[in-house]
Amino acid sequence: MRKLTILGTGFAMATKCFNTCFFLELEDGSLFLTDAGGGNGILRQLEVTGFEYQKCHHMFVTHGHTDHVLGVIWIIRKVADLMNKGKYEGSFHIYCHDVVKEMLLTMTKMTLKKKDFARVGTDILIHELQDGQSVEISTFQLTAFDILSTKAKQFGYCLKFADGMKFTCLGDEPYNEHDREYAEKADWLLAEAFCQYKDREIFKPYEKNHSTVKEASELAQQLGVKNLVLYHTEDKHLAVRKQEYSAEARTYYQGNVFVPDDLDVIIL
Repeated sequence: MRKLTILGTGFAMATKCFNTCFFLELEDGSLFLTDAGGGNGILRQLEVTGFEYQKCHHMFVTHGHTDHVLGVIWIIRKVADLMNKGKYEGSFHIYCHDVVKEMLLTMTKMTLKKKDFARVGTDILIHELQDGQSVEISTFQLTAFDILSTKAKQFGYCLKFADGMKFTCLGDEPYNEHDREYAEKADWLLAEAFCQYKDREIFKPYEKNHSTVKEASELAQQLGVKNLVLYHTEDKHLAVRKQEYSAEARTYYQGNVFVPDDLDVIIL
């Protein structure tokens, strides 16, 4: 059984929920982490879920914005500390593009203790991927793709499993046609939906290069997606977000809609 655990669902400046990041639990028991939020709050989120670091040897970082990359430093510190205490066996692999790789190397060198930083490049390996490059990881093939962001360089990814399941993460900006082959007919599509369409004048998603629930749902319908997960939202409507975002999505999309709260688990 595969599970998707959503660690955070909010946008960069959210204070009422954690920044958007998540992990997959795969059929072999291994864990695959994506992004890590903007600080050491990631450690608490993982602790609450019962996350077992020893089962996680692979991580993907989409881009270098604060709400996605700063928590990665804490993940690296945690894994390095476990390694130094003999509580983590094997290597830890981080996949990202060149800009994120340089950021992680610079920040870890500046902030980690020497014995922890000594693990970077030896047991903690940061792999630079190119647009369209594929790697075999655990029980799936990962293909990274450039979302052609207008802000900071950002990669999404597509996972293909042996049984045919296609799982695609679009990052936290609107879809670009450059990536159609990775998103079209996905079994699972993870997409940002900054706010409801009716609230676009309040939250101004287009000025921030984000989508509303309407656009994300129309996209999923157009691409023939089976299951749509919406996240990276504003945090002013958390009490009704699941109900209202889902209702709006179903107006434009006929597949299954998931609007998770922080720490929700979705069975894939």
